[in-house]
Amino acid sequence: MNINSAIRRLNQIFIVLFLGLSLGLVYWQVAVAQQVTSNIHNIRQCMKDHAPVRGKIYDRNGVLLAESKPIDPNNPFKGVLCGYQRHYYLDGMPSLANLIGFYISPLFNSTGIEHAFDDYLSGRAGLTELTNNLNLILHRPPVGDNIYLTIDTRIQKIVERDFDKYAPSYNPPVPELKIDNDNVFATNRGAVIVTDPHTGEILAMVTRPTYDSNRVAAGDLAYYNQLLRNPDAPLLERPVQGQYVPGSVYKAMTLLAALDTGTYQLNTPSFDYQHAVGPVTIGGEVFAPQLSNIYHVSYARTFPVSMNMGFSHSDNVMFAVIGSKLGADTWLEYNKRFYVGQDIPFDLPVARSSVLPPNGQLPPNLLAENSFGQGVDLVTPMLISLIDDAIANNGVLMRPMLVSRIQAPDGTIIKSMSPQTLSTPVSEQTAASAREAMYGVVRCGSGSVIPELYNSPWNIIAKTGTGQVGGGKAAHGWLMTQAPYQDPRLTIVSMRENAGEGANVNGPAVAAMYNDIYTSVLKLQQPAPADPSVPYCAQHGLWT
Repeated sequence: MNINSAIRRLNQIFIVLFLGLSLGLVYWQVAVAQQVTSNIHNIRQCMKDHAPVRGKIYDRNGVLLAESKPIDPNNPFKGVLCGYQRHYYLDGMPSLANLIGFYISPLFNSTGIEHAFDDYLSGRAGLTELTNNLNLILHRPPVGDNIYLTIDTRIQKIVERDFDKYAPSYNPPVPELKIDNDNVFATNRGAVIVTDPHTGEILAMVTRPTYDSNRVAAGDLAYYNQLLRNPDAPLLERPVQGQYVPGSVYKAMTLLAALDTGTYQLNTPSFDYQHAVGPVTIGGEVFAPQLSNIYHVSYARTFPVSMNMGFSHSDNVMFAVIGSKLGADTWLEYNKRFYVGQDIPFDLPVARSSVLPPNGQLPPNLLAENSFGQGVDLVTPMLISLIDDAIANNGVLMRPMLVSRIQAPDGTIIKSMSPQTLSTPVSEQTAASAREAMYGVVRCGSGSVIPELYNSPWNIIAKTGTGQVGGGKAAHGWLMTQAPYQDPRLTIVSMRENAGEGANVNGPAVAAMYNDIYTSVLKLQQPAPADPSVPYCAQHGLWT
């Protein structure tokens, strides 16, 4: 054999092997690098040059909320971490722990924003991914993109503080909220959402109870397991994942459907005494005077009353009649317009609200119950916030936003989120009439008994709700609000689990939130007060 020929063949073999090895490296380190590094059984991702330096999380004004740092050598749980430890800066904002979530290491599941935007925070998306593939080849740790939220930490702190200040407790800080075990009950569970209805931006989102995300991120798995076993569910993000009986706050849905279809007019006297107070039989079920909230109003005994009066005094019998006249198809259509039974487009997963029993049928008696917020209605605070926002924004529903932009480590904007219209579920006139009805609630009806709401200089309008849950448990207390009346700048939805009367347990706190936000953050000029010489309630037939 010619020795030169043998050398050439050997050289060719080495070239083929080299090319094969190179292609293999490209395949494993570039083409399928994400699958390999995301495999929970791949311990290599815990090595210093593979564990990601996650992107930072900021509020809308650039306030740092989360970042990664090298593992503290004194951390007793460092064995479960990988290269870096997540640090959260939530002083005065404890429930941002639920919203932002936690991240331990690539070996564990994450939650909240940390989970929903993991590809960006870990540098596995877009242009940053290309850079990090090179980093992996060069044995440098991946670096993630930064997330900017719509949350305003100034407003978040106010809501957290006022929520706690007024929360019912066994030693209540405010006498008006004494625990009488009849109308008001002690609870440590609830939720608040503050939204700009014109953009859909979530400015604050509070849940109670909450947890210490820094302990979880440090690798304290015993603490995490305690959270999982806690019957109060501190890991639950109640504003979007909690599902509750809404009670009378859901009369707003029925009101919108009745107004928008022209089935009823707001101020037209359409109900005689029986159809306002009962007894009324619908689908074989008797809706008796015990369900009525206006049987004590002598005016209703003498003259026909309007839907406005039924809404302001939160009359169940009237709204059972209204829902029955609308019919199931129409009532369900308006529910659908607000994403009931559907996934609400949002930056975090939202549990589906529902108004149908398991068989999917809504017989007349159940429709009547659902129409005043009982029956089988089960909704999230986020859904009530959507209804509130559409009313405040002249019938236009904006997509709720929690993330405003994503930036690469060098400051390049990867993605910028702009306000987006979802739909126009009701007309502008319908929304204006609904605001008028909410004004009547505070001036003349179920909200007028709360001095902080009635006397607020910000002309708060509202719908109260007390969702009866049965089983010997106290009702869920709701309050859906916006302010100022003529030009709502913000909406606030507040819910407290098993706390009793919605106005009593939420009203003082929400009034304080508006006052503190408008005076110290937005610095609004107070609207002109209502003319006390004008007998508004008498003029509009909303007798107290």
